[in-house]
Amino acid sequence: MSENESSKERKSAMPVFWRIIVIAVLIVVVAVVLIFKFAESDQAIEPQSVNSSSNIVVQVNEPVEEPHPKLVDLGSDKCIPCQMMEPVLEELRKEYEGKLDVVFINIRTDYEEAEKYSIQVIPTQIFYSPAGDELFRHVGFFSKEDILKTWKELGFDLE
Repeated sequence: MSENESSKERKSAMPVFWRIIVIAVLIVVVAVVLIFKFAESDQAIEPQSVNSSSNIVVQVNEPVEEPHPKLVDLGSDKCIPCQMMEPVLEELRKEYEGKLDVVFINIRTDYEEAEKYSIQVIPTQIFYSPAGDELFRHVGFFSKEDILKTWKELGFDLE
């Protein structure tokens, strides 16, 4: 092999070598950034108060509210059974405040949120444990008495 051919081989091999190095460095940098990003989102952020006169950080201990069972009703303001559910949900919301979370999701105005629940028919009521586990689903109008009876059957005495 002549000196000229050997020199050409080295010149063409160098860019490939450097390309591989650059790609490897970029992959490592992206991986490190993602690791730090996800590590930050997993850390609990505690409320803090700053004392401005001495710049001392003081942690504020607020009472932590215990989670409650939750009733999610998905419906629409145009549907007759959904309209019949409105006063039932409002009564439950008022009477069991601090014991039961009652949520209404209008599928027409909050479509993206409604998609998360994979419903087929409205109204649909979904019962959740305080831990967020789905316990029961019901489709159609559901009376207040039947809702309370279902909670009791699921092991939650709201009285």
